[in-house]
Amino acid sequence: MWKTISLAMALLCAATTAAAQQSYVEIEKRLTPEQLHEVGLTPAQLELLNRMLRESGQREAAARPVPVEGGQGAASLIGLHDEPIKSRLKGGVSEWGPGTVFELENGQRWQVLKGSMKLRKPLQAPEVVVVPGIAGRWFLQVDEDVAKPRVFRID
Repeated sequence: MWKTISLAMALLCAATTAAAQQSYVEIEKRLTPEQLHEVGLTPAQLELLNRMLRESGQREAAARPVPVEGGQGAASLIGLHDEPIKSRLKGGVSEWGPGTVFELENGQRWQVLKGSMKLRKPLQAPEVVVVPGIAGRWFLQVDEDVAKPRVFRID
């Protein structure tokens, strides 16, 4: 039974993704008779699954970003309208690498995802700017002349 449910859920996910990319096609037309038999759904369950997939595809189509200039979707512009966050580090900093946590005076905590650096001389409670990038990425600027690590907020 769990195998049947797991297979049905996998098919639901695959069909939902496919349905979002094209007009809806019933599950019976997407799978072979052998696959349908392996899933073991009753006609009523297949009807329910088809309805759920169709409605899911309609919701996703309605939520799809409106194209902007150049054919790019608005989703590709995530982060471009975010404002930089200016604060000061609590404590000092002399180096960082993946996993390093920076705590800001404004209470935010940011962890390094990518990038490492050893400063020539340690800085005590420097002013920092957390700068937004494309697609929701953020970068911590300790000094404008030093490489910025990619960070994510952890609080």
